[in-house]
Amino acid sequence: MTRRTPILLAALTLTTALLATACGSDGGGDDGDETAAPQPVPSASAGSSDSPSASSTAPTGTPSPSGSSGSPSPSPSGSASASGSASGSPSGSASPGKAIWHPAPGTTWQWQLGGSVDQSVDAPVYDIDGFENSAAVVASLHAKGRKVICYVNAGSWEDFRPDAGAFPNAVRGSGNGWKGEKWFDIRQLDVLRPLLGKRFDMCKEKGFDAIEPDLLDAYANNSGFPLTADQQLAFDKMVAALAHDRGLGVALKNDLDQIPALVGDFDFAVNEQCAEYSECDKLTPFIQQGKAVLNVEYNVPTSQFCDQSRRLKLSSMAKHLELDAWRQPC
Repeated sequence: MTRRTPILLAALTLTTALLATACGSDGGGDDGDETAAPQPVPSASAGSSDSPSASSTAPTGTPSPSGSSGSPSPSPSGSASASGSASGSPSGSASPGKAIWHPAPGTTWQWQLGGSVDQSVDAPVYDIDGFENSAAVVASLHAKGRKVICYVNAGSWEDFRPDAGAFPNAVRGSGNGWKGEKWFDIRQLDVLRPLLGKRFDMCKEKGFDAIEPDLLDAYANNSGFPLTADQQLAFDKMVAALAHDRGLGVALKNDLDQIPALVGDFDFAVNEQCAEYSECDKLTPFIQQGKAVLNVEYNVPTSQFCDQSRRLKLSSMAKHLELDAWRQPC
């Protein structure tokens, strides 16, 4: 699922424990007005990836009663902007000028990858697992006025997915620290493009509004391949183009160091633990372009990050690492 790799997470958590007082700059998500920013036409080059401060989430989780809070939001916060096709993938391609939805800065959200989706959470945007949820779940959330993001793993192979056998051994590298998962060789764009395209087709067919492609930072991890930052950029741009070809918005997952080169290709950001590791300022290019930064913290109380998040206009909340239904938004 989504996450910083466990090995990196453990090391960073130890460092954080030693620096606990310094790490607690307050910050929180602001429910400010949505603004429609001009959407850059996605790059025709292929590629994308998660950054060194990349993602991490437990593959399973038991949902707990939602701890959502906040005032009712009758319609999903966000905006639609024109975006053109850029990847040359024939299936699911969007017509030129088709509106691409993206959430606006400060939009509140729910992120649940473990267990049956708790649809009672008071948030205008839901981010849920694309494989484990049906079109009926997406339609039910739409009927409640929610926008729905499709979580899929774009950067590593998962042996528990129904399409696992479609990925050849040649693209499977070292384990990423999560059971049943191995990093992809992101240099093999011609192999991965159609396979990821089919996953994105699934998201479109189920009615999702956008995609959260996970693990876009293989170049910064022990993937088993000699990957470079440029190869990661190429992969990430390909991922963004595949989503836009299908008329779907797309999030840059973590990969903070490459944000300056990728902010124009992605419609919003999903981030883990920027407050815990003092990285949140790196996400401001998205806010400056009118694109939301959807942020979660696992180990820091809201009292230590919500003030900063509100100042930066991040959409922040505390979550359990297993990403069950519980949440504590700013």
